[in-house]
Amino acid sequence: MITRALLSGLLIGSFTLTATAADTDRPEHFQGQPSETLAEAVANFATYNGKLQSVLDQDTLDGEAISTVHQLTYTLETALAKINAELATLAETLETVHLASERLDGETVKRAGQAYLSVANELIQSPPP
Repeated sequence: MITRALLSGLLIGSFTLTATAADTDRPEHFQGQPSETLAEAVANFATYNGKLQSVLDQDTLDGEAISTVHQLTYTLETALAKINAELATLAETLETVHLASERLDGETVKRAGQAYLSVANELIQSPPP
């Protein structure tokens, strides 16, 4: 199923990123913007990817530009960690819907399906900054 493959790929990538971000040998230089909700994480992800693109669009990257990228990554890492945590839960909810549909369990399909869509729609309908 494409959805499962996509979610699996995102989760595997996030675990690698999270492990890198959590490396205790690395000093923390900056505090990124918080991403306490999925909506906040998606907004930060979109905004800070735009900022990163603006820096990367420069012909050359001097020390100041690279420092800017370094600062942006803190917020992007935080946002991506929250998004991936939410996607892990979303994948579990979808699996509940899938299994309930196999059992013809309409009550669970309805309840879990609505829970799934409420989170999925946050990802789909998040307006660009």
